[in-house]
Amino acid sequence: MNDNKHRLATDATPDDHQTADEKDGFSLSTEEKHDVEEKQPPRAAVLHETIRLQGEEELGRSIPALGWSALAAGLSMGFSMLARGLLHRHLGDAPGAFLIESLGYPFGFLVVILARQQLFTENTMTAVLPLMTHPDLAKLASLLRLWSVVFVGNIIGTALFAYGILHMPVFDHATHEALVGIGAEVMANSPGQMFSKGILAGWLIATMVWLVPAAEQARITVIVLTTYLIALGGFTHIIVGSVEVLYLVFSGGAGFGDYVFHFGLPTLLGNIVGGSCIFALISHAQVRGDEA
Repeated sequence: MNDNKHRLATDATPDDHQTADEKDGFSLSTEEKHDVEEKQPPRAAVLHETIRLQGEEELGRSIPALGWSALAAGLSMGFSMLARGLLHRHLGDAPGAFLIESLGYPFGFLVVILARQQLFTENTMTAVLPLMTHPDLAKLASLLRLWSVVFVGNIIGTALFAYGILHMPVFDHATHEALVGIGAEVMANSPGQMFSKGILAGWLIATMVWLVPAAEQARITVIVLTTYLIALGGFTHIIVGSVEVLYLVFSGGAGFGDYVFHFGLPTLLGNIVGGSCIFALISHAQVRGDEA
């Protein structure tokens, strides 16, 4: 009987003596297992909760705080137009000029996001998640209040920047023509194109907002790559586009009605659809699906 037991133990395969961890991979120490956990990307639920808490914080801010931050963001976003215009002015018709001048587009986004200023298209993602998580009339009212204050502040900032750049004796005629050309390029889109391209821009901004908390040291890379793609695709962004088109309006190249109805409303709706109705809704449903 004892010989049989000894024979069975001897004949046992190595897998019979392996722990569950060893079967799944290499045998690791407790410290090494901790290192593996530390290097894992955050789960979707963690990103969702991080952004939702940011949204809750924004929904609770006072109107003056939101307004001043939104005004600063509108002014800062003007540098996306200015950087692109200056690059265009100096590159001219050089080969690959468009690819290089589009690198100026992310500049305003870098300033706004790293300085934690209030940008409307960011809020189509962050401020919507609290409402999707706990839908009620109070949350909806807070969201509409936030959107209204931030949007108005952003637009005032863009108008001040465009008007100031146009009338300050800073840039030469060639630079002025480059900036006018950027606005004319935007207005060459039909309202339907403004809306469709606005959906893609809103989607990409929401994607950026989702990725930034997980990016850690690569946040700048995420911001630059995402917004660079918006520039390359000629996608319409309500805040950057407002600087570009208002510069054209103030220089006499378009009417204010054109800005509102041809560019503003279609682009605004497109950004909201792309950021809130598509990306934020899908991301929220993904997390809810994991919990089910």
